[in-house]
Amino acid sequence: MATTGDTAPSLPVRIGQYTTAGLYGLVLGTVLCLVALFTNPVPDPSFPWATLPPSLRLPLQQPRIEHWPVTYTIGIWLWVFCFPALFLAGYRRYGDRNRGAAVWLVGLPTVAMLGWTTYCRFFWPKLHPPTWNAPAYTFVCWLYCSTYDVIWSNAAFLIALLGAVATVLILQRTRGTKYALIGFGVLALPLGLPALYVGSRRAKTDG
Repeated sequence: MATTGDTAPSLPVRIGQYTTAGLYGLVLGTVLCLVALFTNPVPDPSFPWATLPPSLRLPLQQPRIEHWPVTYTIGIWLWVFCFPALFLAGYRRYGDRNRGAAVWLVGLPTVAMLGWTTYCRFFWPKLHPPTWNAPAYTFVCWLYCSTYDVIWSNAAFLIALLGAVATVLILQRTRGTKYALIGFGVLALPLGLPALYVGSRRAKTDG
């Protein structure tokens, strides 16, 4: 991959633009979620303890989209679609030509997917009824969070396993790694965007 120095890799223009915009999106999403704290007594019913005393709240309440206030909903979905920018930014800033792609673009997204899937399956205080509006960091996780059907959670664990395999393959520079990278990237979208990027790059260079 092209580098801007001895170790720091560069990103294609569009990926770089997404990365920069995504970082701003994460900040904006955080602000929008915090706004809900000042308007609604319980922004997220899964966490009723996350509230402010009435004296600190504004004298208005936002309407809700299913279980969540409007700005909270928008903020969480911004996090969902902008979260991959963290890994791309880390790769751009701290990565290198050897292990940088494996760690930042595949390994860490895999760890994130495994962590979120485990949390949502076993620890997330689920709201009822399940809703189409349930935020999730991958499309397959959304299928679980919007239905609570364990088949989708099991599928998410298998996709995370594929991500772990892809990480090992890219570290070992195994021939055919591009297939595992692209497979994980597509199945784990939008979180899999960094892996899809590096897999596509390898497909072009390997022929």
